[in-house]
Amino acid sequence: MREETLAVDPVTLREEVKKKYRDVACNPHGEYHFHTGRPLATRLGYDPGMVDALPDAAVESFAGVANPFSFRRLEPGERVVDAGSGGGFDTFIAGQQVGPEGRVIGVDMLEEMLEKSRNTAKAMGLDHVEFREGILEELPVDDAWADVVISNGVINLCADKKRVFDELWRVLRPGGMLQFGDIANSKPVPESAIRNVDLWTA
Repeated sequence: MREETLAVDPVTLREEVKKKYRDVACNPHGEYHFHTGRPLATRLGYDPGMVDALPDAAVESFAGVANPFSFRRLEPGERVVDAGSGGGFDTFIAGQQVGPEGRVIGVDMLEEMLEKSRNTAKAMGLDHVEFREGILEELPVDDAWADVVISNGVINLCADKKRVFDELWRVLRPGGMLQFGDIANSKPVPESAIRNVDLWTA
C-alpha cells in the first residue's frame, strides 16, 4: 500500500540499478559516468596500505561516493553490516579493521556482485566475512546484531528511504553506529525528474 505513494516503483528502479551495476561487476574497467576502482579509492581518501593489500578483484568494481571509514575507524571485534556491498570493497576494508575476532556481513541484491565478492573472500581466506543476498528494505540480518552499519552510495538508489532507514536501525544494536556516505540534493527537484527512473541511475 505504501509503495503506491512513492515517486517511482521500487521494483522497476531495482531492475534498472541491476542493469547498471551488473556491467560494473562483469566489466569493471569499462567506461561509466562515475569513477571506479583504485583511482576512486585514492580520490576518496582510503588508507593506501589497506587498499594496496587487497587483490584487484576486491577493488576493481568499487563505485562508492565517499569513505564511510573517515568518520571513525572500526574497532577490533566489532560486528558490521555493509548495506549494499557490491563487489565487496568496503566489506573487505571493514574486515581488515575489525580483524578475525570481528564479523562482517555484506548484503547485496545483484547475483554477479555476490558471486564476485564471495569468490574474492574465499580466495583471501576471510572466514569472518560473508555475503548475503538481499535488499536494503529487507536486510537478511537479525535484530540488533550489528555494532556498526556502513553503506556507500546505495541509499540514494532506493525508492523507499524511510523503509531503508527503519531496517538500518533494526539491525543496529542500541548505541550502535551508522556510518554511511551518499548523494543528497539540497535543491528542489522537478516532479517530472523525480518520476523519471532513468535519472535515478544516471
